[in-house]
Amino acid sequence: MANTTTPATVTPATISTTSTIPTAETAIGKTTINDSVVAKVAGIAAREVSGVHALGGGAARVIGSIRNAMNNKDLSQGISVEVGETQVAVDVIIVAEYPVPLQDVADNVRSSIIEAIENLVGLEVTEVNVTVDDVFIPSVDDSADAETEARVQ
Repeated sequence: MANTTTPATVTPATISTTSTIPTAETAIGKTTINDSVVAKVAGIAAREVSGVHALGGGAARVIGSIRNAMNNKDLSQGISVEVGETQVAVDVIIVAEYPVPLQDVADNVRSSIIEAIENLVGLEVTEVNVTVDDVFIPSVDDSADAETEARVQ
């Protein structure tokens, strides 16, 4: 009687993190990118745009300043992402610097986020919604305080 054996089947190893979307499966494994990574990439891209002073609404900026004091910066602050299998939608809240044209800043933020996510993460960006929450005005109050002190002396 001949000894016949069935060849062993090898299944690719899967390494995944908390989120299972998006994934790319290859012959030797599966790559999973967390939603938080997509948000961080978008946050970094938005911060690089000229005319962006900060990201996030008022409460988020207060918490962010506490984190910064502890050397623990949240790069995804002010960013919300909705990630699908092959596409992503991004919402970003910015504080623009005065006197830059707000539409230009918003358009540049949108372009920067789209380019970063499509090139680094490999997902198609369906939309980037930009909310200008505030305008940062360079400290006019500091010069007024200096003048007040000068009059008192």
